[in-house]
Amino acid sequence: MRVLLAEDDDGVAGALTEALYDNGHLPARVRRGEDVLARHRQADLLLLDLGLPDLDGLEVLRKLRAVSPLPVVVLTARGDERSVVRGLRLGADDYLVKPVRLAELLARIDAVTRRVAAPSAPAPRTVRAGDVEVDLDARRVLVGGAEVRLTAKEFEVLAALAARAGTAVSRQQLMDEVWGDAFLAVSRSLDVHLTQVRAKLGRPEVLTTIRGFGYRFGD
Repeated sequence: MRVLLAEDDDGVAGALTEALYDNGHLPARVRRGEDVLARHRQADLLLLDLGLPDLDGLEVLRKLRAVSPLPVVVLTARGDERSVVRGLRLGADDYLVKPVRLAELLARIDAVTRRVAAPSAPAPRTVRAGDVEVDLDARRVLVGGAEVRLTAKEFEVLAALAARAGTAVSRQQLMDEVWGDAFLAVSRSLDVHLTQVRAKLGRPEVLTTIRGFGYRFGD
C-alpha cells in the first residue's frame, strides 16, 4: 500500500518509513501540508502529523476532506481532547497520540484499510427503543404510534444519541455535534434540552444517564 507520511521530524519520519517499508508498504514522506494537498492522489493512506511547519494539520485535513475520501490516520503529539474530537469530526479515520508503538500503528493502519475496503450496508435511518421511534431522515419522533413534537435543537440532541443507539455518548461529543464545538457550547443548554426531550417522550428508561460521562439511547 502507498502510504503518504506527513511528518517534519526527521528522526520520527525515518523510523516510520523504515517500519512501513519492512511491513510491505511503500512510504513517501513529505514535510509540509501543501505537499500533502499536492500529492494525496498518489497515496492509498495518509499518516498525518498535526504540527506541520506551514499549515496546521487539522486545516490540512479539512481541505483534504473537501476533495478526497483518502483514509487518514492522525499521528501527533497533540493529545488534548479538543484536538482529538476536532480531528475525528473533520474526517480522520483514526487518531493516535505519540509516542505510539509501531506494532499498534501498523495494526491500526490495517484496520482502517479493512474498513474502507469492506462494502458497508447502509446505516438504518429509523431507530427504535421500546415504543419510541426516531426517523432520522424525516426528523419525526413517534411514541406509541403518536407523533411527538420536538424543537429543532431537541431533535438534534435526540438524533445524535439515536444514531448511536446502545452506545454511550459523552457530553463533549453531544455538544460538539449539536452546537458545533464542545468547548464553546454551554453545558447547561444540553441539560435543559435533555430534560425537555425526556418530558416530551414520557419514557425515562429510553434515555440513560451515565454518571460522569454522558448518555445512552436504548439498550
